[in-house]
Amino acid sequence: MSFKVKFWGVRGSIATPSPRHIVFGGNTSCIEVAMGGERVILDAGTGIRSMGHHLTRKGIGRAHLLLSHTHWDHINGFPFFSPAFRKDGAFHVMAGHLADRGGVRDVFCSQMAQPMFPVPLDQMAAKLSFADFRAGDSFSLSRRIRVRTAPLNHPDGATGYRIEFGGKSLCYITDTEHRPGQPDQNILALVAGADAMIYDSTYTDDEFNDKRGWGHSTWQEGVRLARAADVRMLLIFHHDPDHEDPFMAKVEAEARALWSGAVVARENQRLTLL
Repeated sequence: MSFKVKFWGVRGSIATPSPRHIVFGGNTSCIEVAMGGERVILDAGTGIRSMGHHLTRKGIGRAHLLLSHTHWDHINGFPFFSPAFRKDGAFHVMAGHLADRGGVRDVFCSQMAQPMFPVPLDQMAAKLSFADFRAGDSFSLSRRIRVRTAPLNHPDGATGYRIEFGGKSLCYITDTEHRPGQPDQNILALVAGADAMIYDSTYTDDEFNDKRGWGHSTWQEGVRLARAADVRMLLIFHHDPDHEDPFMAKVEAEARALWSGAVVARENQRLTLL
């Protein structure tokens, strides 16, 4: 009945393969959630490439892929997801913001269509299934895994998730823009009492005014929401590409001083919900 989380990509907007992004990581959003032998993947940024190689080595070829949204940094690793090219693979892809806009399969097909990419989606040998829902829906991925969702404030739409298994809960809240002084009630209702919340902390409060309308939040707002909703742990996530390791180390020190439940997510970091 273990509930394990691994961060394969924690960066936002664009991958940052540089020596100044080693400690916290440069791959874009991808998280593996393993629960009692079943797997859920959150987003398909560049981190999914390494995750795919890991799954292949472990002989694992089945998972649910839940997408926060389909901006490039959250899907552009999927064409390099090696298990999707294996005949024994099976992956169920879901999104909550495209039901009225052609559906998530069309987005994946477009991403892998010429002249953007040389290998089309139908060259993937695994069994791929696609499903669209509406942010705010709840559903089960299996007899033991329950998912609740909520709409987020992001250009083109995005979905927040709460995954429940074995009496534990993990919330994935990215990408979203808050309104200062007005806590997002959709988020508060979704994350209430959660064991862990992964939150879009692209900016600091000092940076936020110059970034309004860009669809992202701050680590300080993440702390405020976590405290208000009685969340046990906040994972600061979706790091700005310009926030290099020294900057992120400063964020980590300030966040820990403000609230002991705050942790800055790192690539390859593991978490077990007990």
